[in-house]
Amino acid sequence: MTDNELTQRADTQAWPLPSFYFKVSISNVGDISCSEVSGLETEYEEITYRAGDTPVFTKLKMPGLRKAGDLTIKQGISKDNKAVLDWVDQVKQNIIQRETMTVSLLDESGNPVQTWEAVNAWPKKLTREKIKANENAYSFETLVIAHEGVYVK
Repeated sequence: MTDNELTQRADTQAWPLPSFYFKVSISNVGDISCSEVSGLETEYEEITYRAGDTPVFTKLKMPGLRKAGDLTIKQGISKDNKAVLDWVDQVKQNIIQRETMTVSLLDESGNPVQTWEAVNAWPKKLTREKIKANENAYSFETLVIAHEGVYVK
């Protein structure tokens, strides 16, 4: 095969996208620079049922209500994360500002290829990692966000 044929063949193959190029946005808060996002999952409760007159000796399994787990964001502490801290402080003052959170997986050009949207999101927990004087490392914090469902757009 020539180099041109190899290049054409490589262009037609579907390669999985790397997970390190993504964007996180929260409505009315802004974009968040973070190093890790987890909890982008959808799960349904299971309902089992067996009619008494069925000749099959197993239960039927049907989907029930959708479960909404928590999203976890790990980000480096910086001077520019005031909007996120203000959002967390509003919960402390019993003013829960529910927002739409969007996580987009980006291609090489920075265009979103797949987008997840968490609706009615609010900050549930903010944890700052330990700070040690004899370590040469960045300072991170973890933000846990409650929501009412993640949907793929």
